[in-house]
Amino acid sequence: RTEEEQHPLQLRIRIGNDMAANAQSIILHQYDISPFSEKVRVVLGIKGLDWFACDEPVIMPKPELTALTGGYRKIPVMQIGADIYCDSQIIIRELERRFPSPSIHAGSDNGTGWGIAMWTDRVLFQAAVAIIFGGGTPLADEAFIKDREKLTGRPFDIEGMKAAAPMMAEQFRAQLGWLEEQLSDGRAFLPGDNPGLADASAFYNLAFVRWTSPNGVKLIESFPGVAAWEKRVAGIGHGNRQEASREDALDIAKATASTEKANADPGEPNGLKPGDTVTVMADDYGRDPVSGELVSSSAQHIALKRNDPRVGDVVVHFPRAGFLVMKS
Repeated sequence: RTEEEQHPLQLRIRIGNDMAANAQSIILHQYDISPFSEKVRVVLGIKGLDWFACDEPVIMPKPELTALTGGYRKIPVMQIGADIYCDSQIIIRELERRFPSPSIHAGSDNGTGWGIAMWTDRVLFQAAVAIIFGGGTPLADEAFIKDREKLTGRPFDIEGMKAAAPMMAEQFRAQLGWLEEQLSDGRAFLPGDNPGLADASAFYNLAFVRWTSPNGVKLIESFPGVAAWEKRVAGIGHGNRQEASREDALDIAKATASTEKANADPGEPNGLKPGDTVTVMADDYGRDPVSGELVSSSAQHIALKRNDPRVGDVVVHFPRAGFLVMKS
């Protein structure tokens, strides 16, 4: 491999020191079998975007990632310069803001698409997880189990999931039936003629099952409309992917500045304002608290400024739905 193939971002920094270009590069901190990363990758495909994959470990420790996020450890995380976006919800919302065409809101699902995404991220995903790990997937070795127990704060009960797998297969099948009904009028994608957020959100769960669970695949393929739709979504691809190292990503964060501007939201229900010290954490699992100085907020986002010796000042962005915000 050439030097450019091995270190594409580092080479761009050296040649011409064009930091303006690097500040706009999409870096997705991910790993290939991460289901939530797949959701974002499909959105990148829908929009036909250039991006860099920065592969992170499946389990802790993740020192480069947590240097950027302040402790948040879940995958994926998107980085654009010194702006760090935690959770697929805020990642996709930011991609839509920066690159509005083609939109992920196909048809008239501007609001309902996010509701569908919450269903697929929680109810459908939990059914898929039970089928996958209840079926004895080789992903669940001792190190993985211990890591996920720390992530969730409860036992990663393989035997319990095995016992629950038959019942969860019924739940998974019922939800696949909803997709089949939505597609029954011959539409190409869930919203209509064009793919959108609903497609990316439902598809990644099926991809996760297909990667890991033969029994789950049989359930998917028992719905011909869903199986055909799944192939159409897979055909969208992932946009133009290149690779970046974790050190490249940290160097870019160190050398650039956040573009987020201070903005007070008069509708903040608890009176939060720029300059306040706040702590943000997920409300379900992976509840690692991230603290910093509030920069901006709205009903759908909150952004915190923080500093790390390796990357300097960064602004870390979170969604509001599914996250807790506490004034320190």
